[in-house]
Amino acid sequence: MKAILLSAGQGSRLLPLTEKIPKCLLKVGPISVLEMQIRQLRACGVRDVTVVTGYESEAVEALCAALSAPDAQVKTCFNPFYKAADNLASCWMVRHEMDGPFVLINGDTLFEAPVLERLLAAPPAPVIVAIDRKPAYDADDMKVETEGGRLLAIGKSLPPQSTTGESVGMLRFEARGASAFKTMLEEVMRRPEGLTLWFLRAIDHLAKQNLVAVCSIESGVWQEIDFVEDFAKAQEKFAVAAARLAAQGEALPACSIRV
Repeated sequence: MKAILLSAGQGSRLLPLTEKIPKCLLKVGPISVLEMQIRQLRACGVRDVTVVTGYESEAVEALCAALSAPDAQVKTCFNPFYKAADNLASCWMVRHEMDGPFVLINGDTLFEAPVLERLLAAPPAPVIVAIDRKPAYDADDMKVETEGGRLLAIGKSLPPQSTTGESVGMLRFEARGASAFKTMLEEVMRRPEGLTLWFLRAIDHLAKQNLVAVCSIESGVWQEIDFVEDFAKAQEKFAVAAARLAAQGEALPACSIRV
């Protein structure tokens, strides 16, 4: 099992916090968002990680090099279009890593290990989207429409009457799903608007082909960091976990799911 982290953006909605450093290097307690993601992945046995870089790539690459080890690779792939493109282009840049099972995680999604455990333990499906549910959704939420365990549609503009949850920003691909996703990335990137799209547009197309399932992580601890208010919530939610991971270093607690 591999992991791909989409960490190319600056995080302009977090200014001035991201004036000189990318969103993924913001500190939550003693460690950065990116380091916490990598350590949680390792806690669940995922030790082959590729980070897509862009804004201030040298600083991100330096951290990845420092976190890499012979038995826990952290590679990088530079997205030269990061200023003009959205994350579909980041996925397209790193499609060569999608040659088998992998998890795909937004660079601004913080999570505790049990959230990832639940996704890894979900029943087999070509593609699985981790979702959460809450009483109401705002315009910035990546909303989903589901039927049973199947994803019907995903997008920020889904109407309230169709919305049954929101994407956490974490997906699992099996080999068949990875192949279909790469094919769809190629197709969508060739469109005039390709550079401006989220990769979840490709997932929406795959959902129409009945290839995408959902996995609920309700009650799991996670936080997407888009705004300064989100970052404050992340500091509160993950301060203890971040301090623990920093103190433990490589002596990470094992999760029950090994991959």
